[in-house]
This record gives sequence, C-alpha cells and structure tokens, in this order.
Amino acid sequence: MNGEQSGLGPPEWKRRWIALRNRVLGSVGFQDWAARVPPFSFVARRRAAQVFDLVAGFSYTQVLLAVVEVKLLDLLEKEPCNAATIAAHAGLSRDAALRLVRAATALDLAQEVSPGWWMLGQQGAALRTNDGALAMIRHHPLLYADLADPVALLQRDRSKPTALADFWRYGAQIPGDTANRYSELMATSQDMVAREAIAAYRFDRHKRLLDVGGGHGAFARAVADACPDLALGVFDLPPVIAGTARLIESASLASRVALHPGDFFNDSIPQGYDCITLVRILHDHDDAQSLELLRAIRRALPPGGRLIIAEPMAKTPGAQAMGDAYFGMYLWAMNSGRPRSADEYGEMLQSAGFARWQQVKTRQPIIASLIVSST
Repeated sequence: MNGEQSGLGPPEWKRRWIALRNRVLGSVGFQDWAARVPPFSFVARRRAAQVFDLVAGFSYTQVLLAVVEVKLLDLLEKEPCNAATIAAHAGLSRDAALRLVRAATALDLAQEVSPGWWMLGQQGAALRTNDGALAMIRHHPLLYADLADPVALLQRDRSKPTALADFWRYGAQIPGDTANRYSELMATSQDMVAREAIAAYRFDRHKRLLDVGGGHGAFARAVADACPDLALGVFDLPPVIAGTARLIESASLASRVALHPGDFFNDSIPQGYDCITLVRILHDHDDAQSLELLRAIRRALPPGGRLIIAEPMAKTPGAQAMGDAYFGMYLWAMNSGRPRSADEYGEMLQSAGFARWQQVKTRQPIIASLIVSST
C-alpha cells in the first residue's frame, strides 16, 4: 500500500516510443523548427510558457502572498486605485507599490482599467471571497520555509521536526489560541471541500452522521444546513472540541450536533451513526495508521452503514498536479501521510472489511474527490 507498482516495467515498444519522443522534443533544431512552422508554433509557444511557469512558479506564489498580506484585493474591489493610493494602503513606496500591482496584473489578480489605475482582475475577484484559499495562502510561509532546500527536505530523516509538522502537531494538541488557529485554518479550508461533497452525495438519505476528525464542525455545520432532518456528531481531540461547542451553539445547532472528545487512534469511534465522514483526514496519515482508522470505523458502523472519504486524491484526471506535486511535497514536509489514488483507497477499504466502494464524481476534483464505501 505504499503506492509503488510491481511488475516488469513498461513494454519495450512504449519505452522506445517515449525515448524517441523525448529525443525529438529535446532537440534544439526541432524546437527552432517548431517555433517557426504553424500550427506547431502555437504548441511550441504554449509548451515554452508552461516550462517558464515551472521555473517562475515560486515567484508567482510570493506575489500572491504579498497581495493577500497587504489586503490589495479588498482595496481594488472597492474602486479604481492609482499607485499612490496602493502605496498608502500597503505601507510601501510608490515604486514598490507599482512593482506589486503590475506583478498582480500579470497574474490576473489585478487589472489596469486605464493608464495608471487598477481594479480587481478575474482571478483576484474569485480569490477575494474564497476564505479557504486565503487561509491556505496565509499559512503557506511555513511550507515555503521547509521547501527552501527541497533536496535536503527529501533527504532528511522524517522524524526530525519541520515548521509545518510543528504547526499541525502542536496546533491539534495544545489548548488555547494555538488549537484555535489550527482549527480555524481547518474550518475555512474545509468549506470548499464541504461544498463539493454535499453537491456530489445525498447525505439526507441517512439518519445520523458522524464527522471523524471534524475539528470545529465546519463540515457538520454545512451538512446541517443542507439536510435539516439529519442528526450529526463531531469526533475530535479534546482541546479541539473545546472550541467547537461555542461555534455549534452560535449556529443554533446544539440540539442537532453531538460533540465527542477523543483520539481516534486510541479511543473507540462513537457508535449509533449510519454514516461516517473523513474529510481531509486520511491523506494526513501514513498507511498503517490510515488502515487502523478504517478498521475502527468499520467496527463502529452498523450493517448497511456508509463511510464517505472526501479529500484531494492522486492520479485524478485534471488534478494530478494538486494531488502529487502539491500535496505530495506538503505532506512530506508535514512528516506524515501521502496523497493516494482512489484505487489505493479501494484496496485499503477492502482490507479494512468494507464490502463495496465507488468513486463519486465531484464538480471540482482539484478541491476534493469522493469515495463512498459500504459495510
């Protein structure tokens, strides 16, 4: 279950074909010819842009981080702004403000609506109201610190601490502000996953739903709004649940959402629920732990009960980069877990004793894929 494939490797014809293709594409003469001859020139330009995006990607993310940190999106949403207004708002010199807003314009976060005046771009407009994405962007400096030397990160002993691993470990286990910041990040980033899951699966077919590792109840609250007759529960660590009660109470859901403090690796999964959800939980844990959790959930579910797994997955068409490139490195820096494909989860579910499983299509697989399994 480590994601490696056994066998004798690719057939000879495939190996030869790929080797030939790569020699041609790597040829300077071919590249020069393709750049001059339509329609190959269009493909050549697109490929060159993709290569440059790979080279410059970190600069793009830093521009994005700067835009979010100085709240440039909020400023540009209100009315057209010039460089002087942007500089005063962001606490930058005029030259620095121009450099930032022009970089943001190149990434479609801003748009120059007339010479020297800017408003939100299309990407900026979509991002400004996406609380989950904004929370992750603010959180990313921890990941960037760990990725400053990616080869050293890959070579190191995974038992050694990283900035990202320390945040998740201490955030989940220490009461107070640290636990609150941890769960608030989880809650805002889970809103997007909740929307995808609710659109893809009819949760109202169940009577009682338990969200395991449910944090501050973001997913449970979203399902409660969508399914007014469904009783719900949230199971998570005691310091996390301590902050959940206030949010559940403020949402007037105390009578519908039961709170269960506990550790799903050391305590029994609460019973009496015909549906259990794991929302962005399994990919955070290594194979042995994930299989142990799946077996515990199988024991807790009644006959005919269902388990719903919702998270970004590897080898998902249209979302391969998010699955293996982003989450692959993110989880490596976190010292735990890995992205898995739907088929890998299927094997784990069968090993855990589930009778059937199927992948359910979501609208945005780059945000989350969905697996439905039954006892």
